[in-house]
Amino acid sequence: MLNKPRMMRLVRILVVVMAGIFATLSSSFSGGQPAPAKEDSPEFSYIDVAGHQVAMWKPVGAAPAAGYPLIVFSHGFTLCETGSKFMTEAWAKAGYMVLAPHHKDGSCRGKLLGKLKLPEETFRNPEDWDDTTYRERHDDMEAVLDAALKEKSFEGVPIDASRVGLAGHSLGGYTALALAGAWPSWKDPRVKVVLAVSPYCSPFFKTGDLGHLGVPVMYQGGTSDVAVTPTVARQGGGYDRTGPPKCFVEFSMAGHLSWTSSNPLHHDLMERYALAFFDQYLKGVTSPAPLAELVKAPRPSSVKRCDYADK
Repeated sequence: MLNKPRMMRLVRILVVVMAGIFATLSSSFSGGQPAPAKEDSPEFSYIDVAGHQVAMWKPVGAAPAAGYPLIVFSHGFTLCETGSKFMTEAWAKAGYMVLAPHHKDGSCRGKLLGKLKLPEETFRNPEDWDDTTYRERHDDMEAVLDAALKEKSFEGVPIDASRVGLAGHSLGGYTALALAGAWPSWKDPRVKVVLAVSPYCSPFFKTGDLGHLGVPVMYQGGTSDVAVTPTVARQGGGYDRTGPPKCFVEFSMAGHLSWTSSNPLHHDLMERYALAFFDQYLKGVTSPAPLAELVKAPRPSSVKRCDYADK
């Protein structure tokens, strides 16, 4: 008979797998493509970057003198690069160049192949993970960064190479944190901020280094995300281990798929907190500082927890 801790680990793994299947089925009905663009929507297209298929949202609005800041998004295990388009579109509309590579473990545009793949290491045993686990995702992200920052402009869009942020959901959050230095051998000094939503960060607790990333980090989680958020939120978890500047926002009733387009619950708030974070730490807006002001404001009833440490 399974003991209680092991039973809970199995339940969490089942939740993640079922969530991935549901998300892919949802994207399959729409072909994994964004809805038809509105007049004020960012321009969307797929491009090839060194053999990698990459979703691209071009920024809206006049370019800053130094170019647009860049955000590269990493999707979750068996999920899709356009699966969180409510966020990627919002970032582009706010003046960010957004790129999202398709990882080989992913599935979208009606394809379910990613669902047939087992993880490289079981999510049940994060202590078995090391900096070789999902190294291919590191290579995907580095190929995109290298191409986007090689010249002063990319795909006709001027890019400010000094303002580069990463974002990721689930295994994509693992990828983004690792590139910021949670796996020191992955660290890319071009990365200036990280947004990690429902991130799988447990592998870093044993041999990684969340405490010395040296860049601002925002975590987002949900009270119904029983598989992942507790590893971020608990005492000694991912948020506690991360050095400042850092922020953790937990949304009531948000599950693991709440950061995908299949579940619109709290999307407006998720966008608001993420954009306040990026605007303050990536664009460098300080008068007033958007995230600091948002955190000081009365907390919405659907936000259970909002912790912030600037220093």
